[in-house]
Amino acid sequence: MPPYDGTELAYHVQGEGEPLVCLPGGAMRASAYPGDLGGLSTGRRLILLDLRGTGDSAIPADPSTYRVDHQVADVEALRIHLGLECVDLLAHSASGNLALLYAAAHPRRVRRLALVTPTSWAVDLAESPDVRLADVRRRAGSEPYDTAIAAYERALAAFAAGGTPDEADWAASMPLAYGRWDERARAHAELSPAQKNAEASAAFAGPGAFDPPATRDALRGVDGEVLVLAGELDSNRS
Repeated sequence: MPPYDGTELAYHVQGEGEPLVCLPGGAMRASAYPGDLGGLSTGRRLILLDLRGTGDSAIPADPSTYRVDHQVADVEALRIHLGLECVDLLAHSASGNLALLYAAAHPRRVRRLALVTPTSWAVDLAESPDVRLADVRRRAGSEPYDTAIAAYERALAAFAAGGTPDEADWAASMPLAYGRWDERARAHAELSPAQKNAEASAAFAGPGAFDPPATRDALRGVDGEVLVLAGELDSNRS
């Protein structure tokens, strides 16, 4: 995709049918990880954007542009590049924030919006640590979940103390991110460090990224269909 600000962005296409622009989570994980979204590519042409500095997209000269509000222009540049008057937009996890900010900035360009287990800091919706712990503790009583829950508790405690969770705790808590912790899930999780831009992830929701009252007000202009999708055991149900 031709760069509009000096940073060349890449996207990947899967399937046939009406285009569906897909924004990956992570935050800032390459778009390879969703695969074909559980077979969605059989009926839709998936346009999977590699966010700047991830996957096949270039690393920007200015790392401040990793902040999510700056990336709204990337989504709009992709829409223009694809020649679409309006977009159907699907966002997973952290990119729920990017999709919300895009819809707020360009409400008439969003025909349909699907938010899959989104984080919604952009509109000041976030589950508390107590709620998150209650969610994951519903899986207690067997391994690997007991070990994963203990690791998740330590990670949240580190956040609460103003520190940074140990990477080993994050890795040990990974079974909680999957419906089944089988060989396929383990292989998928093991790819995460190589697919994720740690610097970009740290900057994604940095200071100044969000103005929830303004975003909420702007979202009133969205006339398109909106779907929020989350499973019973998912932590992000905002």
